[in-house]
Amino acid sequence: MRLNKTNGNLTMSSFDNTIKASIRTVEDWPSPGVRFRDISPVLSDPTIFRQLIGGLVERYQAVTLDAIAVIDARGFLIGSPLAYELGLKLIPVRKAGKLPAHTLSQAYALEYGEAEVEIHSDSIDTGERILVLDDLIATGGTMGAACQLIDRLGGDIVECGTVIDLPELGGSQKLKDNGFAIHAVCSFIGTE
Repeated sequence: MRLNKTNGNLTMSSFDNTIKASIRTVEDWPSPGVRFRDISPVLSDPTIFRQLIGGLVERYQAVTLDAIAVIDARGFLIGSPLAYELGLKLIPVRKAGKLPAHTLSQAYALEYGEAEVEIHSDSIDTGERILVLDDLIATGGTMGAACQLIDRLGGDIVECGTVIDLPELGGSQKLKDNGFAIHAVCSFIGTE
């Protein structure tokens, strides 16, 4: 995506269209009525995967960042090569019970129940500038919980980045309403 300087809207480029066209839609998975957006084809095509990481490097190389917080599990796949290319530390935000040292946890609502993510309590120094990264924003629950953890540790969230935004589910708007900048490589609306 490129930031349109006149009105702040993101506009699609041929790069973004290539990434979007490579994302597979799986109907009724993991449950009936769900349209799952799968980044596996992007990851399995070395040319397209390099384009994705290269585009993100181009976006963030001029931004002052100290770390990338990556969300379990597909955020790891995008954030790890990006952190490597930018020379930044990588901070895993994991599902509860997956980190070995002392952690902070944050619960968030699911459609039917709750889930929880954790972060190592010593992973962020006060004032560090953090990019929070995942493969997809749907309802915003996981990303929002990750942001709460980073805030509790004194981190400064520069942006919430994602490959895919599903704006109809309201997550990106909820994050914006809470003061977070959002960047999505592409978005899907409805059956698109």
